[in-house]
Amino acid sequence: MKHLRPPAAARPQCQPGDPPCAGPQQAQGDAIAPSATPSQVRPLLDDFVRRGGAPGLQYVAVDGRGLMHAEAVGLAAVAGSRPMRADTAQLAYSMSKTLTAAAVMKLAEQGLIGIDAPVTRFLPWQPYGSAITVRHLLTHTGGLPNPLPLRWVHPAARHAAFDARAALRRAVAAHPHPSSPPGMRFAYSNLGYWLLGEVVEQAAGQAFTCYLRDQILAPLGIEPALLGFEAADEGAQASGHLERWSLLGALAPWLVDPALLGPRTGRWLTIRAHYPDGAAFGGLVGCATGFAPWLQDLLRDEPRLWRRETRDLFMAPQHDARGRPLPMTLGWHLEDGAAGRVLFKEGGGCGFHGLMRVYPAAGFASIVMTNATSSPVRRLLDRVDRLVIDGAGH
Repeated sequence: MKHLRPPAAARPQCQPGDPPCAGPQQAQGDAIAPSATPSQVRPLLDDFVRRGGAPGLQYVAVDGRGLMHAEAVGLAAVAGSRPMRADTAQLAYSMSKTLTAAAVMKLAEQGLIGIDAPVTRFLPWQPYGSAITVRHLLTHTGGLPNPLPLRWVHPAARHAAFDARAALRRAVAAHPHPSSPPGMRFAYSNLGYWLLGEVVEQAAGQAFTCYLRDQILAPLGIEPALLGFEAADEGAQASGHLERWSLLGALAPWLVDPALLGPRTGRWLTIRAHYPDGAAFGGLVGCATGFAPWLQDLLRDEPRLWRRETRDLFMAPQHDARGRPLPMTLGWHLEDGAAGRVLFKEGGGCGFHGLMRVYPAAGFASIVMTNATSSPVRRLLDRVDRLVIDGAGH
């Protein structure tokens, strides 16, 4: 994937050498059967909500051929008892990072970004040095700081006039010193992915949100109402919630912008509508079914979004500068489970918490999105995914 010099830094207005890993082993025509029926999956989800795991949730499972399960349970807003629906929008927070990484990989496939190109080629103003590469940012090995991002949000009422680029410059200026040499240590950084959004803009000559919409979401048939960077209807968006008697709930007035704190209803404190300051590190808004075509395409024998070798490189395990394995691909976190290697991305923030997983060996992927900051989503997916995979004979 050769690197071409990026276009000029102008920002047009939005218009309407790694070895590949083994690709998904499930052929498109051999998708696993959904032998775990909705009548088996739904009680686990209902029980999770009933026990206070979250006011409401959405769960979706896919294989390489299509949708296996799509469930919406509980309440989108405790105040007013508004039910959660399959198309209710929620904030994805850091699950957005996998789509940011996909945008980088798409630009690499188009010859506009070199994965090992220095970030200074695109962002000469960044203070972290010339040795940091695009790969370092993708794999959280750039040595960038990771300041607490709880206040990197703004009320929905200010979103139209919000200057995300100025907010990024302020964040970088406040935290200009790297914490370790690039390539030497895995250290999660929201700031690194925020910078990747700027890299995409400079390489594409187009606003980050527009490039992702046009080159990633649209080719997969994902409509903006299902997944995008603004809620199509604020009234239909889920409210975020904090558990009032948790540590974070007790500290909320000091950690969260007070303008975001809403009414208290029972055990829950409502978080008012808001958006993260940086689209690239956490700005996607949508429902679990909006993510389904994205997850499904990772499982196809012949993906629609990009060439198969690009997809395989995107999902390949990475190594640090000393050759030690990292818990990362070029955009996904890695762990080993009973069903083999699992690619995952968790996302959480003010009032929302979600998790998506890809099981390449099983040809299966899932996502859960909840409207509670401290929701134990990992424990829930452990149970529900195991039921589906075991039921399918994997």
